Amino acid sequence: MYQINKTAISWLPPEQIEPAAMQQIVKIASMPFIYKHVAIMPDCHVGMGATVGSCIPTDGAIIPAAVGVDIGCGMVAVRTPLSRDDLPADLRGIREGIERRIPLSAGKYNRRRTGGSQLGSLGSGNHFIEITLDESEGVWAFLHSGSRGIGNKIAMQHIRTAQRLMKRESIRLPDRDLAYLSEGTEEFDEYIRDLRWAQDFALLNREEMMDRVMTELSYTVYGEGGHEGELELERIQCHHNFTQKERHYGKDVLVSRKGAIQAKEGQMGLIPGSMGTASYVVRGLGSVDAFETAPHGAGRRFSRTQARKRFTMDDFDRDMQGIEVRRSKEFIDELPGAYKDIDTVMEQSRDLVEIVHTFGQIVNVKGD
Repeated sequence: MYQINKTAISWLPPEQIEPAAMQQIVKIASMPFIYKHVAIMPDCHVGMGATVGSCIPTDGAIIPAAVGVDIGCGMVAVRTPLSRDDLPADLRGIREGIERRIPLSAGKYNRRRTGGSQLGSLGSGNHFIEITLDESEGVWAFLHSGSRGIGNKIAMQHIRTAQRLMKRESIRLPDRDLAYLSEGTEEFDEYIRDLRWAQDFALLNREEMMDRVMTELSYTVYGEGGHEGELELERIQCHHNFTQKERHYGKDVLVSRKGAIQAKEGQMGLIPGSMGTASYVVRGLGSVDAFETAPHGAGRRFSRTQARKRFTMDDFDRDMQGIEVRRSKEFIDELPGAYKDIDTVMEQSRDLVEIVHTFGQIVNVKGD
């Protein structure tokens, strides 16, 4: 743990934090309603208003941009009784079956305003569906997605509302994306209401997609549906863009985690790597200083634009060797080299979580 200043501590050595991210950390830590300190995770990188990989506890106000625009984004994993030998040698059929059952890309699903039309769709970018093997060759289904276009619209609406209020009340901010809503106001209550709806939608969206993945596994193994229940031994869900009321240091406060998971003592969580690297099932250690928080993944090393200039399809073929994946130049910016080393992130998180299972993917599904 490293002290950046009186109101910011980090689990990443300060010299390893990119300058733009450090500026964001210092700015958000200076806000008058920060409770105790912000906690910066080892996977931190620049985001909107606040770094991705941050735990931001607040008392009396909330910063919509500090929650993020993909409200409720997170992970779900299901442990099955299957082993690698129970699956076909050629995994293309599983990948294509998942791609048929689940709408993948942003596009038309994000343009629809209703949540119902987006429920059960994956999205693009770093969202994925995987079939993975743990350290004992046990088969898991693993999925990353959020509240889709409807969550983004909700977030942007309330960010703009907060910015209008700051302008109207002549409140000067170190960054306009740190515009906030004060507790006890109508605008605050409306945001919390919509935030909770979007978080619930994101969880249900993952549940719906995972149920479809389990149906595909049922058809793969048994040749028919209806065996989903016997194929599910354990299900783990966790948000990593969310806000909720929690009690810390003897007081109930709002805790916003932007690119971070809750890691209470004994709580199960999921920390994915990138395409072609390991992912982890973890158990929280309940770090008091971190407000019971842990990282949400590897964290970007290069922006999408930088990654597209740096990597080629030769890199894709090398990194994804042995993994059933749709070969597409659209995924270049998601290759392992675009992200921080997940093993380093996990080592720097040893005071926050303990590793329970280590995943290696054998099927990867993404949206363009």
